[in-house]
Amino acid sequence: MHNPILGVALDMDGLLFDTERLFWAVGDTVLSRRGHRFSHELQQRMMGRVGVAAMQQMIDFHELDDSPDDLLMESDELYYQQLSGDIQPMPGLQSWIDFLKQMDIPFGIATSSRRRFVDIILPSVDWHSDLTFVLTGDDVSRGKPHPEMYLSAANHLDIPAASMLVLEDSGNGCAAAVAAGAYTVAIPSQHTRGQSFDGAQLVADSLTDTRLWDIVRQGWANGSDGQ
Repeated sequence: MHNPILGVALDMDGLLFDTERLFWAVGDTVLSRRGHRFSHELQQRMMGRVGVAAMQQMIDFHELDDSPDDLLMESDELYYQQLSGDIQPMPGLQSWIDFLKQMDIPFGIATSSRRRFVDIILPSVDWHSDLTFVLTGDDVSRGKPHPEMYLSAANHLDIPAASMLVLEDSGNGCAAAVAAGAYTVAIPSQHTRGQSFDGAQLVADSLTDTRLWDIVRQGWANGSDGQ
C-alpha cells in the first residue's frame, strides 16, 4: 500500500443494505407492464446511474416509447411501496461500522439513490449520526461510472482521493471509484457477481472479509505515522 487511508466512502445499495432485490422487483414490474422482463444485463447498465439517466438505459435497451421522466415517476412510486417493508442489512454490516468507529476513521455514504429514499433508509440504523457525509444521486450531475461522486466524497472528507478507501458492489460503482483515483475494494452481491471490477485492489467476499479489515488497519496506521 503506497498511500495512507484517511477516510472511507461507502456505496449503499447492495453493499450496506439488501435493496437490489427491491430495485429488481421494481424494474421487473415496470417492464412486465410493457411486455418485457428485467435482466442482469440491463441491471448492470442501470447500476450507479442517476434518475432519468438510469431510465434512459431501460428505454434504449427495450426500445420503449415512454419518456424517462414518466418511467422514473412510475418506478419511484413502486420503490416507495417496497421501502415500506423491512430493509435488511447486508451480512456483517454492524460489525464493519463498529470497526470503523473503533478505528476512529471518518466515513460517509456515496450512493446513486435519490435523497428522498436515502432519508427513509438511514434513520433505521443507530449509526447514521456517525456519518461524516451523505452524498446522493441528487448531489451530482453525472452518475457512476463517472468519478464525480467519489471526487466529491474526497472533498467532503478533506483528503486526497488516493487516501480514500471506497467500497462498492457494482461494476459501474467500482469504475467510478477507480477513475477518481481511490483505493477501491469491490464486494459483489448476488446481483452483481460476474460484473467487471477492473482496477479494484481487492474483490472481497463480504464486509467481514479479514483482508478488507487489514487494509484499513494498515492504511490508517500509515496515515497516523505520517501525521
